[in-house]
Amino acid sequence: MNSQDFLLKKYLPRIEFASYEDFKANYSVIVPEDFNFGYDVVDAWAEAFPEKKALYYLNDHGVKKEFTFTDLKNLSDRAANVLSSFGVKKGDRVMMMLRQRPEVWISMVALHKMGAIVIPATFQLTPKDIVYRCQVARVKYIIAADEEQILEHIGLARPGCPTLQGVFKVGDNPVCDGFYHDYRKLIAAASEQWQRVPTTIAEPMLIYFSSGTTGMPKMVLHKQDYPLGHIVTAKYWHQVEDNGRHLTACDSGWAKFAWGKIYGQWLAGAEIVAYDDDKFVAEHLLRVVAESNLTTFCAPPTIYRFLIKENLRKEDFATIKHCTIAGEPLNPEVFNRFYELTGLKVHEGFGQSETSVLVANFGWDKIKPGSMGKVSPLYDIDIVDENGWPCEDGTVGSLVVRNLSNYHPTGLFYEYLDDPEANAKSFRNDWYDTGDTAWRDSEGYLWFEGRNDDIIKCSGYRIGPFEVESALMTHPSVLECAITAAPDPVRGQVVKATVVLTKGYTASEELKKELQTHVKNVTAPYKYPRIVEFVEALPKTTSGKIKRADIRKQ
Repeated sequence: MNSQDFLLKKYLPRIEFASYEDFKANYSVIVPEDFNFGYDVVDAWAEAFPEKKALYYLNDHGVKKEFTFTDLKNLSDRAANVLSSFGVKKGDRVMMMLRQRPEVWISMVALHKMGAIVIPATFQLTPKDIVYRCQVARVKYIIAADEEQILEHIGLARPGCPTLQGVFKVGDNPVCDGFYHDYRKLIAAASEQWQRVPTTIAEPMLIYFSSGTTGMPKMVLHKQDYPLGHIVTAKYWHQVEDNGRHLTACDSGWAKFAWGKIYGQWLAGAEIVAYDDDKFVAEHLLRVVAESNLTTFCAPPTIYRFLIKENLRKEDFATIKHCTIAGEPLNPEVFNRFYELTGLKVHEGFGQSETSVLVANFGWDKIKPGSMGKVSPLYDIDIVDENGWPCEDGTVGSLVVRNLSNYHPTGLFYEYLDDPEANAKSFRNDWYDTGDTAWRDSEGYLWFEGRNDDIIKCSGYRIGPFEVESALMTHPSVLECAITAAPDPVRGQVVKATVVLTKGYTASEELKKELQTHVKNVTAPYKYPRIVEFVEALPKTTSGKIKRADIRKQ
């Protein structure tokens, strides 16, 4: 039996489409009431194709391991028995701080099987961050990599986490006591016999904490149907292939992991590549890309920029058929330069921790560099003004998901948990307001403008940060930049550019003037940055998004 589209045939009435219009009009997904990703995807692959490859793990210390779906079925059943023996049950909340250890995938599948709730978290959390998450989510256990800083921060946070009953440490020989437990040793000794725990798609499975570019992070609740929403993400945007290898460059602690490193990819039969790096080094990632025989690749714009600056060669991407990008808007300069170097066109996509892919370049139509692409078939999306009326083409407005009373899109979150104020702000008028602004052109392509809070109002003009950033990025001295509003007594606000320089360039008044002139020449002159500040690095969330709110406060 051929594994091609084996699982997709269970959930998609149609798999192939002739055009974007056909895709948008006729794509649908079957959502069984008792769907559970652990049993119905991982275990289903293991039963039908015991030797099928699921996960290829490697790190910066020469360790390489490959796992079949049978391996992951057995290991997740063992892990479920371990967690169950410590009192974890359906509905309990378990947080993970694991970087990209194999135990990320083992634990997520195990917790899904148990009906427990997974809370992925980045290894970069401070003690204050851990206390906040443990308190508001009532975390019962943490599964953490055996690393000094992670464990130190958990230890400092522990007095402020009254619901926390213990920590499972993931390492070869971790030091443990009655509170800290050797996770790998426990899994190795556990039984592989596990009885299915009944779950329904109405039950919670996953909580992501929003990136928190403004205010405290909110709990984004997804239920058991969420993985099926990512078939569009993986099959039609990433264009992963059955038995092909896919690498999304991201840590396990943020939502891009769900987008690119587990759900849709395994539903489509791809093998996930887990590069567990100590820290991001562009040269190391290039080596992994070149040596891993990848079929598809996805990364945020920042990583593409660093790869381009690292003397990227066409040979490094020789096996790759399709590249995608998300996390921040794609500057056309990055698209054009990457295409020159590799011959590959980067397909942009857009979404949030709250959603699966909302808008993307799906491949049927030409790419317009700088555009997010066209609307996913799962969503009824519109752009509306401040009164809720649809905007005409070319007019900037709020990007909303409509008609929620008739249909809840598979992939859209259900609520901000325990936060009625945030829910009231985001769910209104029968739609979900994404908080992002965009505009639509006459061919149906959407163009990102910025977060509602990021729009600059200068002398009566409304200026989106992305278009000014795109103009600045075409100057060879600019590695990264952020455009924000700065208060001005005459104009109300003026445009400020915070710039990270490429190697070989030095900050100076002459360079400031050169950049200002460059922006005037590339885009409308009124958009040029009247203030230019050079910095060593931009403030970012743990998921890599620029914290423009912090820059504005400064």
